[in-house]
Amino acid sequence: MTAVCRLDELDPGTARKFDVDGVAVAVVRIGDDVYAIGDVCSHANVSLSEGEVWCDEKQLECPRHGSAFSLVTGEPNTLPATQPVAVYSARVENGQIHVEAK
Repeated sequence: MTAVCRLDELDPGTARKFDVDGVAVAVVRIGDDVYAIGDVCSHANVSLSEGEVWCDEKQLECPRHGSAFSLVTGEPNTLPATQPVAVYSARVENGQIHVEAK
C-alpha cells in the first residue's frame, strides 16, 4: 500500500487525485472513511476527482456528463456511463491514507 496524504489534509466530502504506482486514483473522504476509485470516467476522458461527492449515497459524480459512480463497487448509477471504473483498497493508518492500486 502507498501512503498518499494525511487524513486531515483531505476535507470530508471531497475528492482528490493521486498517482499511485502509475495509476490515477480518486481518493474520497466521507466522514472518517476513505474510498479509492479510478480517476478517469468510463464514459469520457474526465477526471472524476473534480466531480461532486454524494456523501449519503457514497458516490462520485463526473463533472462533465453527470454520471455518478459507486465508491464501493465502481458501478455507474446514472447515465450516460454504462461501464464501471476500478475500485481500490484504501484505509487510514496512524492518520495516513494508504491506497493499493492493483
